[in-house]
Amino acid sequence: MKELLITLAQGLVEDKDAVKVTADEPDAEGTTVYHLSVAEGDMGRVIGKQGRIAKAIRVVMRAAAVRVGEKVMVEID
Repeated sequence: MKELLITLAQGLVEDKDAVKVTADEPDAEGTTVYHLSVAEGDMGRVIGKQGRIAKAIRVVMRAAAVRVGEKVMVEID
């Protein structure tokens, strides 16, 4: 899942080396929280107008997690 999020983010940003993803341990409900960090100048590219790209990233991650039987949440830092 972490690799998928990195791939999605690197496709959107200019500074690909600044993309960092950290994952928290699953909580009591089994949900893993992924924290996505990008360069300050690329933040708008990841969030998009009215948060549409951020929502799309979260939808893709949730769909991929369902296929492997996991629950995920993505936070953009």
